[in-house]
Parts: sequence; structure tokens; C-alpha cells
Amino acid sequence: MAEKLTPRQRLAIPPVPMREQDPLERRRNIREVPFGYSPEEAMLEASRCLLCRNKPCIEGCPVAVDIPGFIDLVSQGLFNQAAELIRKTNCLPAVCGRVCPQEEQCQAVCTVAKSHKDQAMSVQIGKLERFVADWDREHPVDGDGDRAVKPTGRKVAIIGSGPGGLTAAGDLADAGHEVTIFEALHRTGGVLVYGIPEFRLPKDIVEFEVEGLVRRGVNIVTNVAIGKSKSVDDLFAEGFDAIFIATGAGLPWFKNIPGEDSLGVYSANEYLTRANLMDAYRFGDGSDTPIMRGKTVVTFGGGNVAMDAARTALRLGADESIIVYRRSLAEMPARIEEIHHAQEEGVRFELLQDAVEIVADEAGWVTGVTCQKMALGEPDRSGRPRPVPIPGSEFVMPCSVVICAIGNGANPILTEATPAIETGKWGNIVADPVTGRTSMKGVWAGGDIVRGGATVILAMGDGRRAAESINEYLRTGVW
Repeated sequence: MAEKLTPRQRLAIPPVPMREQDPLERRRNIREVPFGYSPEEAMLEASRCLLCRNKPCIEGCPVAVDIPGFIDLVSQGLFNQAAELIRKTNCLPAVCGRVCPQEEQCQAVCTVAKSHKDQAMSVQIGKLERFVADWDREHPVDGDGDRAVKPTGRKVAIIGSGPGGLTAAGDLADAGHEVTIFEALHRTGGVLVYGIPEFRLPKDIVEFEVEGLVRRGVNIVTNVAIGKSKSVDDLFAEGFDAIFIATGAGLPWFKNIPGEDSLGVYSANEYLTRANLMDAYRFGDGSDTPIMRGKTVVTFGGGNVAMDAARTALRLGADESIIVYRRSLAEMPARIEEIHHAQEEGVRFELLQDAVEIVADEAGWVTGVTCQKMALGEPDRSGRPRPVPIPGSEFVMPCSVVICAIGNGANPILTEATPAIETGKWGNIVADPVTGRTSMKGVWAGGDIVRGGATVILAMGDGRRAAESINEYLRTGVW
């Protein structure tokens, strides 16, 4: 279909929208919001790609997926072949198709968008990746994904089963090494299962991707916290030749305002973990999950995690879910799609306001938040206008639950138990940005434990580069 079209004809095709649940219906269920493309919709969207020679979208992808190559296959209806091509560089396509910020990466440099001088006209790469991964899962091909590799006799430990750890594990297993993932929690997937809600990333999607790694020979050990259950030195003593640390940034930040220790105050990490891993979203079946279902829930922050928390609150039965953000909508770091979905579902945005105190009753339970109105001043280090308090503008916003979603730092459990690993000012592991090597011989690190809070695909890119470096080290013995 697509190969018969001229560039002018391709450019004349508008982006194919993805059908979604009605906002009023989905705000009370946990099912995934978008329905996904049909084969016909996917082929039509794929036909918009110009298949340009310079392929800027590949440069924009942290794991260098052959984007024009897989899109060309989609346009021809060769969906399983497209999936096989994607998986050569991306072991989590169904995940990336759902949660990666394509609008800031591959789609940001799309030639079609540049031709229209309109970013919204970009080829919908993420939606096509999701379609391909879902099709391949639902229509498996016999022998698909089988990899016969010669064992090297080397053992590699991966600490953390989030996107960076899973990616490194897959690449290292494909190289013939014996790979074992150590996960502190009882389920594999890291932030993919405890942080991202079911309505954005269904758990069975993550489980399918993880099962694919197991079929490729990766061993997974859960309920083992490295730094507590055993140390990095213990792993070397057990015969591991190299270690990749991908533990993420799991230490929540708080605002350090009066009343933050009141009952009914959660970090977004705790709130989402209780909802995701303890099945609070299963309503009747999960009614015994220890999580408050307040009538009015206030979330501090403006990133994707804040959107996830505020939208989860609605699904847990809140009458009103409110985002308090100290800048304007234009400065919000959350994806445009996530902001749009939150607004559609009825999340109330209180912008240019900042919480200065949490109010509680005599028993210590939250009753409200004292907010102060803000004005935008000169840009700060982030390049965004600095929020400046307006004196005398304080007011109380009644609520019964508060969620703090203003960011995360590095959990110190592993690094405090491993002084040979150098850390930076904020506790993040210092690692070479190209190879992922740390200050401790035989140890690499990547993802949020190095970067701070970042994205799934950036963590995956770190995992891929670390795997390449580990392979070289195991081959040559040169550190």
C-alpha cells in the first residue's frame, strides 16, 4: 500500500487518532484508556512515513530502533516481521509504545512534522510500536524469538528488574552469559509494575515481556534486597563476573512543610505501590488494601507521577481529585497526553499555587492544605520561570488525603553498604555516561540510580550501553 504513494500523497494523510474509553466511564475503572489501532488504522498511519534517507527518528531513539524499517513493514501488513525488527534493539516494545515520551524523542525530529511545520503532524511512532507489539503477542509465530547462543561460561548479576535491568539482562543473555536478576520486591518489573498504573500500562503486558526474557534464559530472584539480604561483595563471592546496578530512584522527596507527618499524607511512591502491587484498584476484591480513599484528594506536583496519582485517586473513589502546581500549565513537565487525559477525567488543576502547610485535626488526620498563590518570575536553573510567592494570598483548601509527587532521590541502602561505589551530591551513583562503569571494578550502573528521575527509554538506553561494555570487559578482561 504505502510503497505506491508519492511523498506528496503521504503528506496529505492526516494522523490517525487512537480510539479511547469515554472519560466519564474510565475515571471509575482501571482498564487501559486507549483501545489501540486496528490493522487497517495501523497500516494507514504507517503509510504517512516518508521513509526518508537520513532517518532522524532513529537518532532520536535512545535504543536506536529501526523506526522507518518497522513502519515500512507495518504499511505492508507484515506485523510479526515488524515486531521482530523492533525486538532486535528493544526488548520492551509494548511498554515503550505506551509510556515513552515519543513527542520529545523520535517524533520530535520526524521529517513529516517538519514538512508540515507542526509537531502534531508527526508520524505516530509510539502508537505504531504499541500496535506491533500487541499484535505479535496476540498472534505469535512458531519459533518467534528463539535464539540459539553459545554459552560463554560467564555470570552477570543485574540488581533491579526495572526497564534498565531488563534491557541489560536481555542483551547479556543473547551474548551467551548466565544472567540473574535480583529484585527486592515480590514482582518483577520495577517501576513498570509498582509505579505506573494499570490504566496506563497493564500488568499482564509487563509480565509477558518478562516471560520472554525467562524463555531466553534469564534467571529472576525476587524478595532479595542487595545491600540488606546480601551485598555486592557477596555476589562476586558467589561467582558473578560482572554486576549491573539498576535499582532506580525510589526514595521519595517531600516538601518539608509543617503538618507533613499528618495521617493521610502519602508519597506518590507509597500511594501508587499500594494501589498497583496490593491491588487496591480491584475495588471489591482489594477492599482490604491499606490505602485511604478520601473524598477530596490533593496531589502536589506537575509531572507524570502526579498525573498518575491524581487519576488513580479518582479510580479509588475520590469525589474530587486536585493537582496543586506552583507554575502554570505551560511549565508542567508531564506529557501533554497525560495532562489531557487527567483533565478529561475531571482532575482539577490549581495552578500558580504552592502548599505551605498541611492542616490536621486534633487526632492528627488531614483536613486541608494551606496554599499560597504564586507569580512567575525570572527563569531558574531549569530554564522555567521561577515561582514567586504572593504575600498575603494564603488560603485553606479542604481535603482528606494528600499525595506528594515532587520527585525522588536515590535509595541509599545499596550504596551505603558498598563504600567502594562513588556517589554524587544527591546520593546517585557516579557512572561513566557512555559505558556505565562505576568506581568499583566489575560494577556498572544505569537508569534513575545514576540519572535521578528520568524516563523508561533512557534507562533502557543505559542498560543497552552497559551491556555492551560488560561484554567487552568479559571478552578482554580489561577494566
